[in-house]
Amino acid sequence: MAELAKRPRRPRSKSSLLQKRDRKGYLFILPWVAGFLIFYVRSIVMTLQFSFSELTMDAAAGGYQLRFVGPENFLYAFRVHASFKQILTTSVLDMVVDVPLIIFFSLFIAMLLNKKFPGKGIVRAIFFLPVILNSGAITAAMDLSATMMNGGVTSQVTEMAAAGATTSSVAFSMDYLIDMFVSLGIPAKLLDYMVAAVDRINDIILASGVQIVIFIAALQSIPSSLYEVARIEGATGYETFWKVTFPMVMPHIITNIVYTIVDSYTESDVVDLAYQTAFGEFNYGLSSVFSLVSTIVTCLILVLVCGYIQKRTFYYT
Repeated sequence: MAELAKRPRRPRSKSSLLQKRDRKGYLFILPWVAGFLIFYVRSIVMTLQFSFSELTMDAAAGGYQLRFVGPENFLYAFRVHASFKQILTTSVLDMVVDVPLIIFFSLFIAMLLNKKFPGKGIVRAIFFLPVILNSGAITAAMDLSATMMNGGVTSQVTEMAAAGATTSSVAFSMDYLIDMFVSLGIPAKLLDYMVAAVDRINDIILASGVQIVIFIAALQSIPSSLYEVARIEGATGYETFWKVTFPMVMPHIITNIVYTIVDSYTESDVVDLAYQTAFGEFNYGLSSVFSLVSTIVTCLILVLVCGYIQKRTFYYT
C-alpha cells in the first residue's frame, strides 16, 4: 500500500490544439443542427407524407385530412403534368451553367479586391450590396428600371433607324461573332457555354456577393511566407496561382459551391412551380412531389460535386 501511495499520479491528458478547434467548430454549428432536427426534419417528413396522399382542407375543423393514394402523385408529375419535367431539366441545366461561372468570377474579383488600392472598402461594399438589398421591393424596382432602360435603348435604336441610319452603324450582329469564333476552331459546346455565360452575366454578378466575401477571407488567411518562397524560387504569377493560391482556397471553393448550388435551387423555376401548385392550385400532394424530387436531385448534385472535389482538396493546418 505504501508503494502504491508513493507512485506519482498520471497527468491528465490534455486536448491537442486540433481537438480544441474541432470542439469549437461543433459548438459553432450546434444551433444550426438543433434547428435542422427540430424544424427541417419534421417538414421533410410531412412533405414525404403529403406526396403519397391527397390533402383536403377541413374548413369546419380548421385543419386538413389526408387520403393515402400511393405513387399516384409521382406518376402524374412525370407522365401527365405538362411542364414539370421541362422546368426541372431547365433548372438543373441553369445550375450547371451558373455555378462554375459564379465560382470563378467570385475568385477572380476576390483576388482583385484583395490587393491594396484606394477605395478598396467602397468597392467591396458595392459588390456585396446586392446581397444586402436582395428584398422583394428592391428586386421589383431593379427589374422595372432594367425594363425601362431596355425600352429606352430600343426606342432610341428605332428612332435612329427611322432617321436613315443603317443597322451596321447602330449595332453589330451577334451571329457574325459566333460564326467568326466557329471559324477559329472553337468547339461548338464551349461556344454555347460562353454565349450562355455572357447572356447571364447580370445574374452571375448579383449572385456572387457572399462568395466574394468568403474568397477574400480565404485569400487573407494564406501565409505570406508561401508567396515569399514562390518568389525566391522564381515562380511566375501564373505558377504561383496554381501552386499556392488555388490549392489553399480549395476548401473554401467547396463551401462556395455548396452555397451557390443551394442558392440556385431556392431561386429556380421548379421552386416557383411547387409554390404556385400548392398555394395557387391548392394541390399540396403534387406540390410536395415537385419539392421532394427537386430536393433529391439537388442533394445528388451536391454529393457528386463535393465528393469529386473533396478528393483533390488540400487542407492546411
